[in-house]
Amino acid sequence: MIYHILPQAVYAALDTTQPYRSETLATEGFTHCTADLELLLWVANRFYRQVAGPFVLLCIDEARVTSPVRWEESDGNLFPHIYGPLNWDALERVVDFPRSADGAFVSPLGLQ
Repeated sequence: MIYHILPQAVYAALDTTQPYRSETLATEGFTHCTADLELLLWVANRFYRQVAGPFVLLCIDEARVTSPVRWEESDGNLFPHIYGPLNWDALERVVDFPRSADGAFVSPLGLQ
């Protein structure tokens, strides 16, 4: 399972009749994901803690992604990057990504 962090408002506005294209697919050529819970929390708190509002996690079955998935090094860790649009049938589920009162992201239930 790989995970993609997304503001809940962005997810709610998506057209699910079309494959998902993250903002970074256009700007960087791939969609950022992670597969490790500790790294997921580290990334969320490093890059999104100051972003207001609720977030969700797209829980993606890597084996069903039709675009290339490449595991690449960043900050001394390996991260899965999706090089193309995400087909919705690779999505296992969407879960709320909870935050503490100070805005820090915490482990989602069911992913511990």
